[in-house]
Amino acid sequence: MSKISRRTKIIVAFVIVIGVAYGIAKFIQAESNAVPAQFDAARTQGAIIAETIVSTSNSSTATLAQINKYDQAGNYADALASTTALIAQSATLRSEAVDLSNQVSQMTQALSGIKSDAARQAALEAIASRLALINELISYSNDLDRLLAVLQSRFSGTPEPNTTVAAIVDQINTDVNAINNFNAQATQAMQQFDSIESGK
Repeated sequence: MSKISRRTKIIVAFVIVIGVAYGIAKFIQAESNAVPAQFDAARTQGAIIAETIVSTSNSSTATLAQINKYDQAGNYADALASTTALIAQSATLRSEAVDLSNQVSQMTQALSGIKSDAARQAALEAIASRLALINELISYSNDLDRLLAVLQSRFSGTPEPNTTVAAIVDQINTDVNAINNFNAQATQAMQQFDSIESGK
């Protein structure tokens, strides 16, 4: 068996050292470019909460249509009962909105740890859409309260002038559509964020 020359050993050792150094450098670079764990956790939890809000608010549209029919038929008792049920559901959504707000706050605090300007901008757009969703959810809740007040006045025989149930139902449906749209915008912004991060 031929012996390996000293020069060959030196070259091999040099190559190994270079390879190890390169690997360490890539690892350090990957660590420095990594998305903060706080941001990742908050975006994941926030997306789950947002989907719950969207699903629950969407489910109210059929009930709203029935409430409008009850009102047109003069069946204020059933209209009131259905609206009261929606408001109870809305209380749960308000709790979800608080949780979503907390996740958005966590995402915002972690923004400084995102190194890419483009990725940070996409994250900001997602955060803005989540905040707009929360704002629309507040409008949704307020409009449900307004619907209940109108139906209560009709049930008591003292209807409010110039206020129609159909108009309020239309506004609530507009709120629901806006909630859907802002959730879709947030999702799209986070998809862009992921695309930027994965392309590094």
